[in-house]
Amino acid sequence: MTGNARRKIVVLGSTGSIGRQTLDVVRQHPEKLQVVGLAAHSNAKLLLAQAAEFDVHCLALADESLASAPVGDLLQAQACSGGDGFLGFGSDAVVGLARTPGADVVVNALVGAAGLRASVEALEGGRVLALANKESLVVGGDLIMPLSRRVDEARRGAGKAPKAGPAGALMPIDSEHGAIYQCLIGEEAREVSRLWVTASGGPFRGRSREQLSGVTASEALAHPTWSMGPKITIDSSTLMNKGLEVIEAHHLFAMPYDRISVVVQPQSAIHSMVEFVDGSVKAHLGTTDMRIPIQYALSYPERWDAPVEPLDFTKIGSLDFAAPDTDTFRCLALARCAGETGGTLPAVMNAANEVAVAAFLAGEGTYLGIAECVEAVMDAHVAGGAGGVQPAESVEQLEAADAWAREEAARQIR
Repeated sequence: MTGNARRKIVVLGSTGSIGRQTLDVVRQHPEKLQVVGLAAHSNAKLLLAQAAEFDVHCLALADESLASAPVGDLLQAQACSGGDGFLGFGSDAVVGLARTPGADVVVNALVGAAGLRASVEALEGGRVLALANKESLVVGGDLIMPLSRRVDEARRGAGKAPKAGPAGALMPIDSEHGAIYQCLIGEEAREVSRLWVTASGGPFRGRSREQLSGVTASEALAHPTWSMGPKITIDSSTLMNKGLEVIEAHHLFAMPYDRISVVVQPQSAIHSMVEFVDGSVKAHLGTTDMRIPIQYALSYPERWDAPVEPLDFTKIGSLDFAAPDTDTFRCLALARCAGETGGTLPAVMNAANEVAVAAFLAGEGTYLGIAECVEAVMDAHVAGGAGGVQPAESVEQLEAADAWAREEAARQIR
């Protein structure tokens, strides 16, 4: 976008952690951003409040049961108060919101594999995709990246892309990938030797497997540096989140897996680094607040006033680094294995992890059982389950692999 026009954004997953922080960025910059669509899973009351605050009339709720609830009537009234408004229920309605007329940017903050279809819809519709849904790239990176390149070409042809740097069709909403994205601007891809993805280490850094055997969900949800939703917080504690980010980095930056490394940086002050062939390293530092990468995804190629207090280097104290313990935290190695194998295996790995994490949060599975479940389901797929590992060719194929993995994972919960 150029000139004084406000960027019109759709927020999918507006009542979740990323969605709420996205709307906070809009509050900080109302003269630059306008919300034109909101979607949530089941928090209808908050969705209604958000729609009223930002005067949004294009709305969707994934939970179809709420269509007949009193709050459904209130949402319908909000939608009808705008001339071109609408209200939809169900997953298809949420995905359809990615094609909201007039939208410039779709913020995909949906949780889980359900976000893949929404990402495809946004890019096929020519919108900029501000992506917080990890699974879109983990599961469907082979489908998403060609679409994003097509939109990049269209943006350049229409004069919507910046004169230098990426065209910006796919903007990562993620501290690590946002950091790498910024470190690469102005650099030649052939001169990059390694991507360093940083990890806080989570709340259990330094513990042994024996010490993790009795971990509770409340302990795992106590992240030391970041405020996130429950699923991603558990993934952070198991290091699965880093594994997913390695796969994402492979797709986003066309980098071979053997040139992507994970390093534990407990202070979370360095969000990631890029190493070049001459030995130089660019590191991106900043406050541990997701509103900064969210804002950059919405403002690119511009930079706007910070929505939070800037980092005070006099108070950091020290910067520590360590190798991740992949023997204790098996999920990182499992995710890397899935990514290196490719095809349908990342979809299977991701689905099994979602089921195992949900079971752990519900008190039906154990903490160490998360990795055990994921490994068992991956092994079953490699051995021929669901037809064995196949090249990723369509959303429907990946959804079928996802469905099989969820059924298999349910049998492996322990």
